[in-house]
Amino acid sequence: MSTILEKIAQIESEMARTQRNKATAGHLGLLKARLAKLRRELITPKGGGGASEQGFEVSKTGDARVGFVGFPSVGKSTLLSNLAGVYSEVAAYEFTTLTTVPGCIKYKGAKIQLLDLPGIIEGAKDGKGRGRQVIAVARTCNLIFMVLDVLKPLTHKKLLEHELEGFGLRLNKQPPNISFRKKDKGGVNLNATVAQSELDLDTVKTILGEYKIHNADITLKYDATADDLIDVIEGNRIYIPCIYLLNKIDQISIEELDVIYKIPHCVPISAHHHWNFDDLLEMMWQYLQLVRIYTKPKGQLPDYSSPIVLHHEHTSVESFCNKLHRTIAKEFKYALVWGSSVKHQPQKVGIDHVLNDEDVVQIVKKV
Repeated sequence: MSTILEKIAQIESEMARTQRNKATAGHLGLLKARLAKLRRELITPKGGGGASEQGFEVSKTGDARVGFVGFPSVGKSTLLSNLAGVYSEVAAYEFTTLTTVPGCIKYKGAKIQLLDLPGIIEGAKDGKGRGRQVIAVARTCNLIFMVLDVLKPLTHKKLLEHELEGFGLRLNKQPPNISFRKKDKGGVNLNATVAQSELDLDTVKTILGEYKIHNADITLKYDATADDLIDVIEGNRIYIPCIYLLNKIDQISIEELDVIYKIPHCVPISAHHHWNFDDLLEMMWQYLQLVRIYTKPKGQLPDYSSPIVLHHEHTSVESFCNKLHRTIAKEFKYALVWGSSVKHQPQKVGIDHVLNDEDVVQIVKKV
């Protein structure tokens, strides 16, 4: 382990010493690629390890999973206790939570699993503390709640983002719009649809060379960076929405609160006093982008009490059938749909039809 950490430290110090200009772009790209490869070795150590250590592996339940990430003693456990009614040990000293504590809430008909993860310390991405296990669990979440102390939010936010980025988590970002295809021969082909400020053919070849890739077609569809290209080559990056919870707002003035409200992806709260939980849950719902579909048995009224909850990327009638029972898709004849995804109420649709939130569906099977 220490040898990998030493190599990482050497590369980081060399990058800090290197001036950034056109002449050094290729060298910096090479260093970044080496750094990414070493970080990957840290994330997936030889012989497994990962998140399955005792107390960290929590079975997935409900329709979505939200992980609480933050430094020790920022109020994650208090928040979980007050949101989900789950007792996670709370105390005024650091590192009270030593394992993952699960909780569950029901919101707008969806069951959402909440995970209070042990506090992250600086250097977690390099294996300090139990950072690797904590972040491995964070990678399985649909949404991250980054809990920050309102009195020092920006320093903590920067440090935490740096730790999570080191583990291949990209918060509130879209995957890079770069098409990358390996091939058997023909060298490196680089096409750019817009002017590039950082990447040119030599830099791209240098980065690919570090991965022993000598034949590939690459198309850059926007002004990309070396980091973006490395993310695409590595292919193990996870893009997760994140909401920054600025806790302990009972300790600041109204004027300061007005300023905080203008920061993107932020919700000011007080976990201890239950303040602003409504805003928090509403924003959580928007970021999870869940779609509720109501079932309608033949000749009966729709069942509005327990919707089938789908993820926004998989909202076809087929996904709905599979969520009900995997045999239904095989016996499927057509579906009747009421709601905003159809022009007529009801409308007869096939298995590929894409459903909208709060549609009502009746499945008709083959006789």
